[in-house]
Amino acid sequence: MLKAFANTLKVPELKKRLLFTAGLVAICRLVSLVPTPGVDGSAISEAFKNATGTAGGLLGMMDIFTGGALARCSVGFFGIWPYISASIILQLMTAIVPALERMARDGEAGRQRLNQWTRYFTIVICVCQSFVLARTLEYHPEAILRGINVTVVHAPGFGFEIMTVIAMTTAAMFVMWLGDQITARGIGNGISLIIMINICSRLPMAVMQAQAKYFPDMVPNQDAFQLVLLLVVGFIVCAGTVMLTQGVRKVQIHSARRSAGASTYGGMASYMPLRVNFSGVMPIIFAGPIIQFPGALLARITNPHFQWLANIGRTLSEGRTVAYMVIYALLILFFSFFWVATQFNAVRIADDLKRTGGYVPGVRPGRATAEFLDHTMSRVTFIGAIGLIIVAIFPTILYSGMQVPWEMASFFGGTSLLIIVGVALDTLRQMESYLTMRHYDGFLKHGRIQSRHN
Repeated sequence: MLKAFANTLKVPELKKRLLFTAGLVAICRLVSLVPTPGVDGSAISEAFKNATGTAGGLLGMMDIFTGGALARCSVGFFGIWPYISASIILQLMTAIVPALERMARDGEAGRQRLNQWTRYFTIVICVCQSFVLARTLEYHPEAILRGINVTVVHAPGFGFEIMTVIAMTTAAMFVMWLGDQITARGIGNGISLIIMINICSRLPMAVMQAQAKYFPDMVPNQDAFQLVLLLVVGFIVCAGTVMLTQGVRKVQIHSARRSAGASTYGGMASYMPLRVNFSGVMPIIFAGPIIQFPGALLARITNPHFQWLANIGRTLSEGRTVAYMVIYALLILFFSFFWVATQFNAVRIADDLKRTGGYVPGVRPGRATAEFLDHTMSRVTFIGAIGLIIVAIFPTILYSGMQVPWEMASFFGGTSLLIIVGVALDTLRQMESYLTMRHYDGFLKHGRIQSRHN
């Protein structure tokens, strides 16, 4: 493994791409540190630290994905989220709007037009979200800080609102552009890599909290054994996440033999990989807001006759109870099948196989093949959803049951671990392809790192 990393510096093109990627990632981190003009960053950062219930909730997840930009209220407050939101919305609409589906299937030109629409939609989302944020910071900062009311804007007004919209929209579009440049001229997927780096930027804080909890004054305490146990369990969870990310169900595909004059060709056997975790982190991203938003609204009820609703809201928004984890698990299960239902078109795949002369052995082409693929994908998705639920709720169990600080617990599962593992594997796969083309050893002595997009 170390030899493979050393070999990356011996390939000129790969070395250039790595340095280019590192430079742009550093710029992205600088954007998350630039303060928003007119906002008292120190006041909102201190209030955010004292806010209760943010760990593991929607605000905590957003702060992790933006690399702490949310807690500092910097111009990179939204980070890459508006682009991700626009991409998810258009991807879902592609499955239900025929015009968008035709555009997506219209080769490279159609994909470019769809990408352009995504960027326009990103600007709209940035403008709307930044304006709402500016108004909230001016008059209702407690809505963000979970009940802590502090003055964070000392000169409110239309000028502050326009300045905030321009600054945050420009920062979000700039980060999106940097991600595109990394994808085109660097190594790995730029957008995913930026998110992974933002998540990993909190690792030093996690290490410091581990040192303060288990090694106060640099001397191990009685809880030091818990750290050893956490490391062992963390290794197991990480290995399971790799298996969940890379796992596929191979469906054998045969192509019919065809004759052209005196020659006969075809009859080749191949495999269609059905990913166990087809939906990736999407179910977790969808499930979090679905719980947090209603919970936050119900928790604000002050009428004594409806205190039971307020109690339900606090239960859902805090994210530490058994009821929360059960609802969270059910939502992840639902959205896992929802994403597969909207993105995996078994009928179209069966039609494409029939048109190209391919077939599944023992299954008739056409409708029977579509039903077979749909049934197989449903069983595979159920297994993947169970694994996803375990990975998603494990940090909450550590945080609530073992009092592990959230900055530490978030690296033992959830979206953080899934994104880190998935992006790292994709990046290593691209690096390995450059090494093997130059006849250097890859990161694995046997086999190759499997692509998640197969």
